[in-house]
Amino acid sequence: MPAAAPIVDLHTHILPERWEDLERKYGYGGFVRLEPCAPCRARMMIGDRVFREVDDRCWAPPRRLADCDVHGIDLQVLSTVPVMFSYWAKAHDALDLSRMLNDHIAGVVASNPARFAALGTVPMQDPESACRELDRCMDELRLPGVQIGTNINGANLGERWLRPFFAHAATRGAAIFVHPWEMLGRDRMKEYWLPWLVGMPAETALAATSVIFSGMLEELPSLRLCFAHGGGSLPFTLGRVQKGFDERPDLCQVDTARAPREQVKRLYFDTLVHDAAALRFLIEQIGPARLALGSDYPFPLGEHVPGALLRSLDIADADRARMLGGTALEFLAIPALSASSASVGTTPTPGTTIAPGRP
Repeated sequence: MPAAAPIVDLHTHILPERWEDLERKYGYGGFVRLEPCAPCRARMMIGDRVFREVDDRCWAPPRRLADCDVHGIDLQVLSTVPVMFSYWAKAHDALDLSRMLNDHIAGVVASNPARFAALGTVPMQDPESACRELDRCMDELRLPGVQIGTNINGANLGERWLRPFFAHAATRGAAIFVHPWEMLGRDRMKEYWLPWLVGMPAETALAATSVIFSGMLEELPSLRLCFAHGGGSLPFTLGRVQKGFDERPDLCQVDTARAPREQVKRLYFDTLVHDAAALRFLIEQIGPARLALGSDYPFPLGEHVPGALLRSLDIADADRARMLGGTALEFLAIPALSASSASVGTTPTPGTTIAPGRP
């Protein structure tokens, strides 16, 4: 019988267990620090404010691997927690922080390259520095790409001053995973966890629509972008976006002549939508070839059993296998798992270990 298809979780987050006091190091506030608060638990603090409480799943690879084994995940793709982007900081400080986070995440991958891959982080407020750190991620650390935010200090991803970074990423064949942060409208969403429940989907849709209307995908046909959380509200507003494109070319076709429904097929999305009907609609709109399992492990709004929603759908086995692993491997441009390593907890055959690197 053929080996089981590999299961890849494209969307998970990790932190170092500790790092130096960044406010003291850089000389100004706003940076995150980690304060232990209980056994195996810590608070992410910004000044005197608690940003989030986390547990050792955020920093302990053995704990992560144990969960992967329980949930049947062959490969977990690591990325930093978006609040660590620090795009608001001085560029040279954000670069220094990015290098620390990237060295840590590459070390986790090196400790078990059969079970972990990773995406780095770069100081997007300075595209030149971001390009240099992207090169270091790929050449020195052997990472297949990076995670970026949906906006850069309020600038949409389609803005021209950011284009050199995306052009460089396309040339290098880097995978770019786009995660919401600093959500639009957050000043009006101070109650009920609304920035995470309403702001994140809207923020992600805005980022993807900016990319589509900006002409970036026409200019850079080899660029690989994946948007978190199923593209947020984009799949459900795509008809409206297309309608605007058709009815107001004077406003919507300034930088592109290609229809949004056509361009969206160039993008990748994860499957984290929390609802079977929503996932079926996402598959109908986008197609399984551009959808990859993502759980947002280990956070509360994640899928606690990665892939459970995909497995619950009555869809073709080939489509399910594609979304559970094949799409992620294609997006990352890393080798597929060998037959011997496609079962969780087994040792790969020599010479066939997953080793993320340049495409």
